[in-house]
Amino acid sequence: MYLMKNIHPIVQKMLADDRMTAWLKAEVLESSPGFCRVEMVAREEMANGFGIVHGSITFALADSAIAFAANAHGRHAVSLNTSIRHLAPVKIGDRLVAEATVTTLKHRIVNVDAIILNQNGDRVADVQATGYRKKEEW
Repeated sequence: MYLMKNIHPIVQKMLADDRMTAWLKAEVLESSPGFCRVEMVAREEMANGFGIVHGSITFALADSAIAFAANAHGRHAVSLNTSIRHLAPVKIGDRLVAEATVTTLKHRIVNVDAIILNQNGDRVADVQATGYRKKEEW
């Protein structure tokens, strides 16, 4: 299901139990400590009442990429605050790529920025997240 050669071992462990990323049918294209690129195709059941993809879907894709980028540093990291700015509608059938990059890594806090692009390279959303790094290690 996942192309494992470019996937950090911690991200592989996370994917084993990650039902949301599996439901999205998202594929991790690349991951390393501080970076992750995840791709998915928007499906019919993801539409809202306007016939476009529900905003929570783009949020979920970004959230997965953010979690993988933050956790690959070795300690469990959980979300404290996440903000999304939708820039363009996502249509059914659009191929989305979320790219997450850690911008700040401290003892307890991690900040991550993510962008979501469609198949044309158009930016459809920006996401900023702050996470808490727990004591537990992977």
